[in-house]
Amino acid sequence: MWFKNLKIFRLTDHWAQHIETLGDALLAHAFNPPEDLQASTTGWVPPREADDRLAVSISGQYLLAFRIEKKLLPASVVNQTVKTRAQTIEAEQGYTPGRKQLRDLKESVTDELLPRAFSVARDVRVWIDPVAKWLVIDAASAAQSDEVLSALGRSLYPYPVEPLKLGQSPSALMTGWLLDGQPPEGFSIDGDSQWQASGDQAASIRYVRHDLPEPTIQSHVQDGYQCVRLALTWQDRISFVLTDTGDIKRLSALDVLQERAHDSLTQTAEERFESDFTLMSAELVKLFDDLLPLFTEEPS
Repeated sequence: MWFKNLKIFRLTDHWAQHIETLGDALLAHAFNPPEDLQASTTGWVPPREADDRLAVSISGQYLLAFRIEKKLLPASVVNQTVKTRAQTIEAEQGYTPGRKQLRDLKESVTDELLPRAFSVARDVRVWIDPVAKWLVIDAASAAQSDEVLSALGRSLYPYPVEPLKLGQSPSALMTGWLLDGQPPEGFSIDGDSQWQASGDQAASIRYVRHDLPEPTIQSHVQDGYQCVRLALTWQDRISFVLTDTGDIKRLSALDVLQERAHDSLTQTAEERFESDFTLMSAELVKLFDDLLPLFTEEPS
């Protein structure tokens, strides 16, 4: 149930007018399976089984799910089929097919193969905290996050979401923590980090499970590198990787939270789902309170 890759946004004051009608607003753009000639389709789906609501409210928090389904039609398959048929056409007409003829042939082959292509679906979950005014998308890439935000824009007007305002550079802060050997209070630095040099063809250095000695850190900084990803642990409860854009990657609840989440063997699947979501949202709000002001507030 826990989110793994967090793209974090702020809710604006416009959110208040959408609370009561959120499910109905999403219904207008609910997911429908792709038709034969559709390469992909998207839409909102119920975020949990045995519940047809598109917006689930649990302990005052909201959970949504956005499905992205695409048909797998490798370009190599299309190109090989086009090549074979082009050779047949050339033999029949006595000359090589022209550019327009090949383009039309490729479109025809694609339309023919799409209905037989396999489909792959991925559900991107969205957590909304109307009290602390967070909107968090569990997306591994900016492209997935952008699709979700665009879908919200089609469903909700006025638009109630805005990006985080970075008052300070996360890269500069992470580099400073490593140089000083002193992370913020409540956090510890783990062994994974990535360093990026400036410039159009910037070099990158990545360390995995490797605590950097002070001379290495100083050498990287002198050579023009900054830390763009850093593994951290918060309060011995949650481990994650912070990026230079303020995103959180590879989030993991540690043993103390896992024990709390599964302390009852008598819970039903539905009760466990609600318990996990409630625990996750409560812990992440505390994490955000400690972490995000470090780079969203202007330096004093």
